[in-house]
Amino acid sequence: MPTLVNYSGEDEHCMGGSSCSMDWSRLFSVLDVYSRPSKRPRISDSYSLFSDDQDTKPSIEILPDECLYEIFRRLSGGRSRSAAACVSNRWLTLSSNIRSSEMVLEEVKIKNEPLNADEHESDGYLSRSLEGKKATDTRLAAIVLSTSTRGGLGKLSVRGSSRVTSIGLSAIARGCPNLRVLLLWNVPLVGDEALIAISKECRSLENLDLCHCSSISDTGLASIAENCPNLCSLTIESCKKIGNESLRAVARSCPNLQSITIKDCPLVGDQGVATLFSLGSSVLSKVKLQSLHITDLSLAVIGRYGMSITNLALTSLRNVSPKGFWAMGNANELRSLIYLTISACYGITDLSLEAIGNGCGSLKHMALKKCCFVSDNGLVSFAESARFLEVLHLEECNRISQHGILGTLSNQNSKLKSFSIVKCMGIKDQEHEAVDFSESQSLRSLTIKNCFGFGNANVAMVGKLCPHLHNLDLSGLCGITDSGLFELLTTCSPGLVKVNLSDCVNLTNKVVVDLAKIHGGSLEVLNLEGCRKIGDESLSAIAENCFLLKDLDVSKCGITDFGVSCLSRGRQTDLRVLSLSGCSKISNASLSSLEKLGPTLLGLNLQRCNLISSSAIESLVVNLWRCDILS
Repeated sequence: MPTLVNYSGEDEHCMGGSSCSMDWSRLFSVLDVYSRPSKRPRISDSYSLFSDDQDTKPSIEILPDECLYEIFRRLSGGRSRSAAACVSNRWLTLSSNIRSSEMVLEEVKIKNEPLNADEHESDGYLSRSLEGKKATDTRLAAIVLSTSTRGGLGKLSVRGSSRVTSIGLSAIARGCPNLRVLLLWNVPLVGDEALIAISKECRSLENLDLCHCSSISDTGLASIAENCPNLCSLTIESCKKIGNESLRAVARSCPNLQSITIKDCPLVGDQGVATLFSLGSSVLSKVKLQSLHITDLSLAVIGRYGMSITNLALTSLRNVSPKGFWAMGNANELRSLIYLTISACYGITDLSLEAIGNGCGSLKHMALKKCCFVSDNGLVSFAESARFLEVLHLEECNRISQHGILGTLSNQNSKLKSFSIVKCMGIKDQEHEAVDFSESQSLRSLTIKNCFGFGNANVAMVGKLCPHLHNLDLSGLCGITDSGLFELLTTCSPGLVKVNLSDCVNLTNKVVVDLAKIHGGSLEVLNLEGCRKIGDESLSAIAENCFLLKDLDVSKCGITDFGVSCLSRGRQTDLRVLSLSGCSKISNASLSSLEKLGPTLLGLNLQRCNLISSSAIESLVVNLWRCDILS
């Protein structure tokens, strides 16, 4: 950095008749700039140009902030600015508060400087993420300097910090005018001043995510809405001071808004949500509303004005009754809706669910979670009315029984490809009357998980209804045994690709041998974790028949060194992931077998295999250098 003050000799000062070698013309050319009012006041600390202390040597530190500002804005290149900023916090603050538009650029070519270790590019622009104690105002100021010569910061994420304030975010605003993505999570000291500064300087902002920002209110968010017309994604979660007023500003001023998430904001009510959808963006396609004090009015408005919505998630809306969901469906305007998730909403009943099926003609993906008033009749009616439904997920819907499941699967006009049932406690295993159920020709993926009443009779019936399965997940079904699963395996045409039988504790080697023989020609992923009765015989059958297998998990099974040896001599040509976690009978004797499997392995889990020594693990790490080994 060029110095303003030059002096020679140890005792020569500018007073008492001593000669002074200060470059006065250069100094006063700088001071002359401030003979007229400054456009923007700087920090108001006062510094005397010349000290009365005869023992103090002239220093650049005696210059006021206005002079340093003029010096710093003439520095060329990020290295020079960073070097100046390292002198003191004062210089760092001054340097980081200089807008890129205020820099005086010389006509020299500055080579692109390499990225710092903690910087990376994302979506074509620089991205920085700060968390916890590492997130401070000083670091934000340093980010401004380090990214200014590379086009400026494009994405900033600050999480879990009580040391970041509006001062640091204001520096980001002035130094990074091209900021497009801003994520603020749990930063209680960041207030409206920060968002106001961002809105005035970063008008290209596209994505704003605010979570647990207790000091930000409608004022800050409204300023963003009014000054950032390119805003296309907005998330507001657990912000206690944000309410209807800012949502009205978003509706008026953000024509490009495509995605909005509002969660657990107690001041948000029907007025804000209704205005957002009735007067808001015509391209709004993704909406998530959770834990809000809204009523039937909001859902009726969504049904009436949500023509462009393709993805809708409604969670924990306790004040919405069946009339609200019924009105949303019967409005018949959710023509573009493809993905719908309804969770923990007591207002969703059989009647309202059927109305949604009739009114959402393009619906393909439906998830119902913790909807305790939906029964078999509503499920079957919905499956019949939603003619284009391809994916259906039911979770903790305890009024659903095996009759609803069988009725849904046997729908002749169904286009259902994937059906998931998780933790539905209303399902009981019982023999079914001889009913002429139609086979599902479209279903390819079936998940029945942790439904403790699901047993052999239900598994056998499902096998008859779904003969064309590729993916099968029966994890956590303690009630099924070899005989029930065998019937499903034989009624399914050979072609299972992914099978998950984890924690089916009553299965034995017999059914795994049958699985390998019937579907071994297509099987690529097999999970047997926690099946304690499965051992070496199963691995021998897998090795002999499953030559396309890529992922095998036999954690916590009764596998020994002999089983691993059988697997290493098998026909698998592309086994990439092998998990033996918790197989307490595997020892160092399996070392050579594991190394033989090594050429194709990318992941190997040996955690809690206590008979394998640390030296054996080290040998595997050296020999299987392409493989990630967990031990």
